[in-house]
Amino acid sequence: GVMFHSQDPKTMPKEQDWPISIEMQFLAGLGDGKARPTGNMCSPGTNVVYNGKIEPNHCINSSSKTYDGEQWVRAELIVLGDSLITHIINGDTVLKYSKPQIGGDVANRYDPKIKIDGKLLKSGFIALQSEGQPIDFRNIMIKDLRQFKK
Repeated sequence: GVMFHSQDPKTMPKEQDWPISIEMQFLAGLGDGKARPTGNMCSPGTNVVYNGKIEPNHCINSSSKTYDGEQWVRAELIVLGDSLITHIINGDTVLKYSKPQIGGDVANRYDPKIKIDGKLLKSGFIALQSEGQPIDFRNIMIKDLRQFKK
């Protein structure tokens, strides 16, 4: 997936398992006919506002279809600082949420000086990652959207 608004790696102790960040999670179907959406949101050490309230769950499933097998899937992520975040898969908007902020669980063994719960995330590092399964990225483009932030 893509981890964004991510903590500076220089501030991560070696023992820390995940950077404090927001993740656009990429999942492929397992070929078993069961729904497995991609473009989900996961929140290691963070919280987001979803449907008007802080989302208590670590991950929010998107409304995307399941993509089985090996195929290219176009993922777009629109991040307007600490306001609106939109996930788009193959041209379809599949998830929207807002107010990314430090909080929640899942990130462990972090420096407590860095994890200031409630602090809105306006910027940060971008990281591409895979959790034990191969993934390929291509045609990665980053566009400055500051002019569109409300």
